[in-house]
Amino acid sequence: MTLEMIVVPIASYILGGIPSGYLIAKYTKNIDIRKHGSGNPGAANVYRTVGKWAGWATLTADAAKGFIPVFYASKAFPGDYKMAMLCGALAIVGHVWTVFLGFKGGKGVATSAGVFGALLPIPTLSAFVIFVIAVAASGHISIGSMSAAVILPIISFWAGIYPKPISFTALIVCLLILYTHIPNLKRILAGHELEFKDGSQPRK
Repeated sequence: MTLEMIVVPIASYILGGIPSGYLIAKYTKNIDIRKHGSGNPGAANVYRTVGKWAGWATLTADAAKGFIPVFYASKAFPGDYKMAMLCGALAIVGHVWTVFLGFKGGKGVATSAGVFGALLPIPTLSAFVIFVIAVAASGHISIGSMSAAVILPIISFWAGIYPKPISFTALIVCLLILYTHIPNLKRILAGHELEFKDGSQPRK
């Protein structure tokens, strides 16, 4: 095992943990995004609370946090897709349980999209289409996110052209995203879930 094989995964976790939404909200409006809207430091809440461009900036940054480690690992360790998977997984873990915010981060959707955009480009594109359709039909980012998370491993397995460990990783990440969306599911069932453009506080 080389030093690079140790440093790159650790760096992937640290990069994934950079709290993009929190920093963007802090330096554009001087607010703690965790105390506004849904309380989540992800792109959707930043979009609703801070503004359109801040939301898109957060989405782009969070996706890049997933894509860059996988892309770098695939170049640094050619042919070793397991290292790319490890770095991607650690970037997602870093985002969801970020060391910079007391191990309480985002839901992992955008960072996962970046990871699987590098690992599973066609299934990820298909999942994005489902995401757009689900959001348009429901008005809820959370429903689109969960729908995309579910469809990604299904398409990956169905395609049959990707290494099985990557497809299984997509399944595990799907379960993680569903887990991080449990509060959203509860609000949906109670009829209190925030819509995409609703910046109001969620009702209890």
